[in-house]
Amino acid sequence: MEDFEYEEGPVGSEDLIGEIANMYPETQDFLSSLGMHCFGCAAAGAETLAEACRVHGLNTFKVKRELNRIITENPA
Repeated sequence: MEDFEYEEGPVGSEDLIGEIANMYPETQDFLSSLGMHCFGCAAAGAETLAEACRVHGLNTFKVKRELNRIITENPA
């Protein structure tokens, strides 16, 4: 059920990983550190954050929380 925990922020579990990286370039280093390197690959255009976390064996809620922290602490 961790994927469905609610926490407010600009990024949600169902957002596409490629869109997150493009809209919020400040998140790219963090995503890369998790093994999510291919922002421009075909999977990034169709894979949600929740799906990418599952593939990489990560807790979606924790990743989403960190992404939202990075975004809110680094406004454009």
